[in-house]
Amino acid sequence: MLALKRLVTILVMVFLVLALLVLLIPSVQSSFASMAGAPESLYFGLFVAAVVLLGLQLITENLDSVLLRRDVAAREGKINELKARLYDHQLEQQRTAERPPVVPRTGVTTYPEPHAPVFPESDPSLPNAPIDQPNSLIPPRNPNYPA
Repeated sequence: MLALKRLVTILVMVFLVLALLVLLIPSVQSSFASMAGAPESLYFGLFVAAVVLLGLQLITENLDSVLLRRDVAAREGKINELKARLYDHQLEQQRTAERPPVVPRTGVTTYPEPHAPVFPESDPSLPNAPIDQPNSLIPPRNPNYPA
């Protein structure tokens, strides 16, 4: 297809050069008119050649465009198929990574012992003081004051 398209493009360029020579240079115009018999037949022949070449170029361009679109659509379909496979593969790997290995459980279930914290702690390195020795910066709560 590419070779046909290039051939038509070359024919169109040769025709344009020939037509410009005939139309712009009077000596070439008179020699071509004498070969064609009359100037009217020369212009009619150029017109027919132009119509044929323009139609041929239009057909090859449209055909090439259709083939390229079809090729692009096929490649996009292949890309989407590969993306779907990749996504499915990644999802499968993620599921297998999240799932713990199946190992039969044996043994006894143990529960942690409840730990009751003791506040305030009696550690001398801590800034809080025992209940019997309140902090001097914070006065004790007044029992007569409503909460």
